[in-house]
Amino acid sequence: MKLNMAFVMDPIEAIDTKRDTTFVLMLESQARGHLVSYLELKDLYVEDGRGYGMASGISLRAAPDFFKLLERAPLPLDSFDVVWMRKDPPFNTDYIYATYILGLISPEKTVVINDPRGLKEANEKFYALNFPELIPPTVVSKDIGILKSFLTKIGGEMVVKPLDSCGGEGVFYVKEGDRNSNVILENITEGGRRYVLGQRFIKEVSEGDKRIILLNGNPLGAVLRVAKPGGEFRCNFHSGGSPVYTELTSRDIQICETLAPKLRGDGLYFVGIDVIGGYLTEVNSTSPTGIQEINRLSGTKLEAKVLDFVEEMCRDSKGKITLKC
Repeated sequence: MKLNMAFVMDPIEAIDTKRDTTFVLMLESQARGHLVSYLELKDLYVEDGRGYGMASGISLRAAPDFFKLLERAPLPLDSFDVVWMRKDPPFNTDYIYATYILGLISPEKTVVINDPRGLKEANEKFYALNFPELIPPTVVSKDIGILKSFLTKIGGEMVVKPLDSCGGEGVFYVKEGDRNSNVILENITEGGRRYVLGQRFIKEVSEGDKRIILLNGNPLGAVLRVAKPGGEFRCNFHSGGSPVYTELTSRDIQICETLAPKLRGDGLYFVGIDVIGGYLTEVNSTSPTGIQEINRLSGTKLEAKVLDFVEEMCRDSKGKITLKC
């Protein structure tokens, strides 16, 4: 039986079909006979207390001209069986407003992946702070004096990150005594007006940053992201990192088991976590990526497991999947 699915995402024409996780989720949905619609954040709106979207039907294929937009129409969001929130950061005001709109959908009518109520609480840099026993020494502040004091306290090396970005954007290495350290802190905090996260620099980052995909709190697979040579410490694919085969360690499994109850409680069904040197550094819940890289390196098809899970969420008491018209 078919499901009616809507994907809220970045502009479809700008995605990299060789790497994008949303693309293979859409392809797998289409291959199973589900109806697939496409929306951007700007297409969401509210009328009389009900969430709507200007949704376009879409046809996809693995080819240079990989998509074709079909009829576009205003539709109630609760007319879909599943709404996928796959908009990349920044985790800004528009993103928060989108979660408010998605939060108007009754969970009894429509499955939203991930739950918008959970997404509001799940800033990718901040969410990991719920697990202080798993993370490296960390500070969040806009006060340059506090950041410099923390830098001294942890041994003189740290990484600073904006709280609302992704893909390694705006991430800096700061070393005590470096002539540029004050300039970096002044710029990243916008002169003390912007909150940033600082973490002790983990030297094991030279060995890579492990992305682990979790489905309903359970690890599906992992890929090691290794920074490009030449002194780069950022391992993100967007920053030029390369995917390398890896396996889960006992420490990785321990981290996943610790996270699982809260992830499930917050409705964060599909999540990517980052682990460096045995430390949890980020919990990515907005639009986690890595499925295509894991598939190529491990011979898996993780999108099929994700769709199996979503279909099961939509089954009625008779074990059938029903389509909303």
